[in-house]
Amino acid sequence: MTSQTVAERHAQARKDYEAFKARGLKLDLTRGKPAPAQLELSNAILSLPGEGVYKSADGTDLRNYGGLNGLAELREIFAAALQVPAGQLVALGNSSLSIMHDTVVHALLSVLPGGEKKWAAQERIAFLAPVPGYDRHFSLCERFGIELIQVPMTGEGPDMDVVERLVAEDSGIKGIWCVPKYSNPSGISYSDDVVRRLAAMPTAAPDFRIFWDNAYAVHHLTDKPSEIADVLKLSEEAGHPDRPFVFGSTSKITFAGAGVAFVGSSQANVAWLLKNLSMATIGHDKINQLRHVQFLKDAEGLAAHMSAHAEIVRPKFDAVDRILTEQLDGTDLASWTKPEGGYFISLDVPEGCAKRVVTLAKEAGVALTPAGATHPYGDDKADRTIRVAPTFPVLSELEVAIEGLATCVRLAGYEKLDS
Repeated sequence: MTSQTVAERHAQARKDYEAFKARGLKLDLTRGKPAPAQLELSNAILSLPGEGVYKSADGTDLRNYGGLNGLAELREIFAAALQVPAGQLVALGNSSLSIMHDTVVHALLSVLPGGEKKWAAQERIAFLAPVPGYDRHFSLCERFGIELIQVPMTGEGPDMDVVERLVAEDSGIKGIWCVPKYSNPSGISYSDDVVRRLAAMPTAAPDFRIFWDNAYAVHHLTDKPSEIADVLKLSEEAGHPDRPFVFGSTSKITFAGAGVAFVGSSQANVAWLLKNLSMATIGHDKINQLRHVQFLKDAEGLAAHMSAHAEIVRPKFDAVDRILTEQLDGTDLASWTKPEGGYFISLDVPEGCAKRVVTLAKEAGVALTPAGATHPYGDDKADRTIRVAPTFPVLSELEVAIEGLATCVRLAGYEKLDS
């Protein structure tokens, strides 16, 4: 473009932005929460398990203490989706983030299977952080002083050439965060080759762990769900059975504040984890687990329920792509992902413009996740990635918010070019 064309587009973008700002909107795209319509899909669970219903299939009274590994019937429903044998899957309370937190804490305070010393007794602890990634993974490590080393994401998952080099030469690297299916925020799913390499790669640390946060295992948006390789099986075949910890939950399946979390791993890791968990609880809310069994019934019931979620969520993802295409396609000011599942879209703007876009949007009444949240320590050195969370608003409000977002991208981009 000529400088005159840039100046003209800058002026038009400023005019469009001021008109949008004058509407006095108040819209929120900050976090990936289920919409009220999604929560209503599970309202029947509120009347379960019903008066006088409090026993498991084997006759255990679920009102009492015990059952630290969780209800067997529920673990059977989720075993295939999470790719963990039911006998190696544990059903817990409502938060998978909580069990990730506790697993890190237990590794800091007690020796992992295959390890030589507890992590807290070692000179340096670091995790690999694929970026863009999930801010709560990063803040968890930051809380405990665990160093985070950025690894770039590709269209197939973490850049494995970088990952393999780092873990082979640095015994202080103890783990890697992974959201393997419909990643947060890019929405990509790991290729089979990436999963195989993660499972088989040599590591300098004997107690290296993959924190496999399969949060969106069943959150498909199409009729052809992404399939990922079985990291637990591949790790065992490669001689590293204790390498993965697999996490999941029903938080975006039933009620976000009253679901069930899961963790699965090798038999040795599960025994280690249960021993440590037993110091904090004798058992989690098994009545809540029972109501989930009654509501979902089986793996087929789970799939049908998630299809109903997709009918609500899919039009919102389609709207984001449609509006960004209409407003930004051909401008060279943005690129964005087109996920086939999950809860997020990753939007890349010109280098040095993400913070400006977020500020402009805020001033116009559209709240976005802070720029930099997709990177450890909030440090996106390129200042270009913005996480878009389309699920919570109603469709009409989402469309307005994305129109405003696109306007902010045009203004920030042409400002930079015009300068």
